[in-house]
Amino acid sequence: MFTGLIADKARVVSISRGAESAVIEIESVLIPEIKTGDSVSINGTCLTAIELSGGSFKADVMIQTLKVTSLGKLSEGDFVNLELATRADSRLGGHIVQGHVDGIGSIVENSVGEKWNKFVVKVPNSLTKYIVNQGSIAIDGVSLTVGEISDDLLTLWLIPETLERTNLSQKSDGDIVNIEVDVIAKYVERLMNRGQ
Repeated sequence: MFTGLIADKARVVSISRGAESAVIEIESVLIPEIKTGDSVSINGTCLTAIELSGGSFKADVMIQTLKVTSLGKLSEGDFVNLELATRADSRLGGHIVQGHVDGIGSIVENSVGEKWNKFVVKVPNSLTKYIVNQGSIAIDGVSLTVGEISDDLLTLWLIPETLERTNLSQKSDGDIVNIEVDVIAKYVERLMNRGQ
């Protein structure tokens, strides 16, 4: 489990692509805190560290993950949002983020304001029922508060702290992002459907 509070804007060192998988290598200042077998969130996708080397670690990315997330579009040199798994003895500062991507959205607008960026994402219609104004959502693993949801357009306001600590400031119109809706909404829906 994660919180959506990004610990490092890390850099992709290399990507080795196979027919049905890939191995991604990430350079991060968090290496001293990572052990082989640890869960790490890369752009909101939960992966396992399989190898550590100097200032970087490697993670396997399976074909399903490549299909349903934006990780298949990464290139060497790209920056990714990195978070380590939540510890039981620390504060839950964002919201409950599983690292299980629900869908891919595309950036419609990332415009600079006086003290924030207006960030508009087109989300899959199948996910809009889980999104509410002032609710929580994870975009590329970043815990954010929904400003407004209208049809399939999600508007968020990114403060300077978020822009500095994450890769969202570098996103342009047409870029894709991983979306994870609030898991509580999915549990409620399941419980309600079982009662019918």
